Amino acid sequence: MTSLDRSLDRDVPALDAGGDRVTAPPSARTETAAAPPPARRARNSPLSTVNPVSRVFVLIVMSLFAIYFLVPVWWLLVAATKAQGEIFSGNGFWFSRHFALIHNVQVLFEAQGGIYARWLLNSLLYAVGGAIVATLLAAMCGYALAKLPFPGREAVFGTVLAAVLLPAPVLAIPLYLVFSYTGVVNTFWSVFIPSIVSPFGVYLSRIYAASSIPDELIEAGRIDGAGEWRVFGIGLRLMVPAMVTIFLFQFVAIWTNYLLPSLMLANDRLQPVTVGLISWRELQGYPISYTTVVTGAFVSVVPVVAMFLSLQSFWSKGLATGSIK
Repeated sequence: MTSLDRSLDRDVPALDAGGDRVTAPPSARTETAAAPPPARRARNSPLSTVNPVSRVFVLIVMSLFAIYFLVPVWWLLVAATKAQGEIFSGNGFWFSRHFALIHNVQVLFEAQGGIYARWLLNSLLYAVGGAIVATLLAAMCGYALAKLPFPGREAVFGTVLAAVLLPAPVLAIPLYLVFSYTGVVNTFWSVFIPSIVSPFGVYLSRIYAASSIPDELIEAGRIDGAGEWRVFGIGLRLMVPAMVTIFLFQFVAIWTNYLLPSLMLANDRLQPVTVGLISWRELQGYPISYTTVVTGAFVSVVPVVAMFLSLQSFWSKGLATGSIK
């Protein structure tokens, strides 16, 4: 009997003399048990395959870097809590018996008619406004370079890469000459306009848009009759993690910038907090004490830390949402 005959005999039911189907008793029926799937081998974690000596070495190196970056911040915190005259006496890395942080902050905001509050406000305007506009411009440019074909696109992207590698201080003197010729020097716009340009943001937006925005989504939007701005708005939601990163980098770069504002601004009412603190430092302790300068430096770090922590949580949430989708 061939295999075909055996399969036909197995598939055709047995019939009795009246033509009714005869059901075989349970003992007569046999079922082929399905073979269990082969057990998968557990994949080893990447950390489990690393040499313990290498892990210890990496841990030591990272700990040294952490100490290198955190020690100045710790000294700044401790120095801001000391009374005037105690900043250069005793242990510089530990608190004194008199906790004078609140008094130092009060003196800070009362010095020279409260000019420090004006400097903080200027820094917030330059950093927040410039970072928002720079992020939007970078997102638009990156989306266009990634998803809109046009002649010379690769040449434009190569120019952006060259601008990323160009140090920012190299452009300070040319910008001063241009703004001096146009009469923009010593105004708000002399610092704000250069702050809205971010070649690194354009590069990051282009890379992220190319990998996170599918072409099918763009084509579906166009088929449904959506315009290019509407399609860009849809893709912009997928670029939120990259935009948060660009905003954070640009905010920190503008907040800590010293060279450009010091060249452009002579009016102390327009200067950011970085230039103002340096001008106080050049007084060498009179009439503004070193304790006030150190307290001002400590207060100027607080907005940067707060911005980083808030955007870090939002960034992680955006990455988790994108991975689920």
